[in-house]
Amino acid sequence: MMDFKELSKFFHKNGYVYIKDFFNPNLMDECHDEITTHFKKDSTYKHDVSFIEKSKTDVIPWFPQIEGNNKFDDLEMDKRLCDLTEEILGPRWRSLYCMVMFSNVSSNGQAWHQDCSPDNKKNFNLNRLVYTMDIDASTGGEISLIPGSHKKGLIPAGSATEQIHDDIKIKPTKGSLLMLHGHTWHRVHPIFNKIRVSTNFRCVPENTPDNVTDVAIYRNMLFRFSDGKIIAERN
Repeated sequence: MMDFKELSKFFHKNGYVYIKDFFNPNLMDECHDEITTHFKKDSTYKHDVSFIEKSKTDVIPWFPQIEGNNKFDDLEMDKRLCDLTEEILGPRWRSLYCMVMFSNVSSNGQAWHQDCSPDNKKNFNLNRLVYTMDIDASTGGEISLIPGSHKKGLIPAGSATEQIHDDIKIKPTKGSLLMLHGHTWHRVHPIFNKIRVSTNFRCVPENTPDNVTDVAIYRNMLFRFSDGKIIAERN
């Protein structure tokens, strides 16, 4: 049985917690089939070319629940997931949206970034990342992150993809769950010979604005998604 208090303590110290075999494999297969069926119909990029080139980000988002697709509701409403979320964020947390992230074969993944500004330590999003497939060195798409970096402020300016000292690499397995603090420095490695997908049930603590993730922090820029603009260059 999982000790949610200990998992929460680990999360607040390190800015993440990774749990293998959290979800039922059969449910993962059902969700994965839904994802691949959707992206066979539509795998066009939603961002403009300049953003993709500058951010080194090759991810295509899909928001199924916003479109009325309820196939992922059982994942989000899983009692253990909700209880762990409450242990981490407190009793009045709220969901933002479900975002499926798809990367094509031979794509860049995601450069180093933070999902929201660390200027206000209390304002952050929680990524609840569910993996419906195995991701390892042969597929590419592993996740690197810097433990404790959610307490270190802005990710340093510099090269978008070069290694940062003291990073760890996570190779998610099917059914695993990664809880990731929005201020934690992280990246997704390039994808090789398979597509890569993950499903993110984003949520926030009480009194956090819904648009907390509107500005993402990259090592070479600050980018605002609501109007698709680079609002600051970083060198």
